[in-house]
Amino acid sequence: MGFIITLILVGLVLIFAEILLVPGVGIAGILGLLSMGGSCFYAFYEFGNTVGAIVTAVNAVLIVALTIWVLRAKTWKRMSLETNIDSKAVEGATLSVGEKGKTLTRLAPMGSARFGNYVVEVKSLEGMLDPETQVEVVLIEDNKIYVKPVGTEY
Repeated sequence: MGFIITLILVGLVLIFAEILLVPGVGIAGILGLLSMGGSCFYAFYEFGNTVGAIVTAVNAVLIVALTIWVLRAKTWKRMSLETNIDSKAVEGATLSVGEKGKTLTRLAPMGSARFGNYVVEVKSLEGMLDPETQVEVVLIEDNKIYVKPVGTEY
């Protein structure tokens, strides 16, 4: 009986992962359904029709309950990213090569930096930079601003 419960739990976890983590009809969903079906088959084979019918009914109820829980709005709201983009295009912000500023966010490799009174989106030439890092404008090309940490050579 422990094997049946294990198959049911593995099936639920895989179906849950398919719905929330790896959307689409993929390996996790198929394996989850096979695990749930395997628990039904094993219950019928080992314990007879009564236990098999009970396990099948439990599986159906669990799948319906999981689907209802996942489709509720509060579930998605808790798992969704709640950040808003509050940046805007700055008219008249004139930057030149060599100008120095400070990163406001982590550049991985893109993020925002402050140059004087302007906050602009920049791209790091050196991979990831932490917030509050002093940077210098290296290149401005096609409305993209490339920066490097102050004191490094390129």
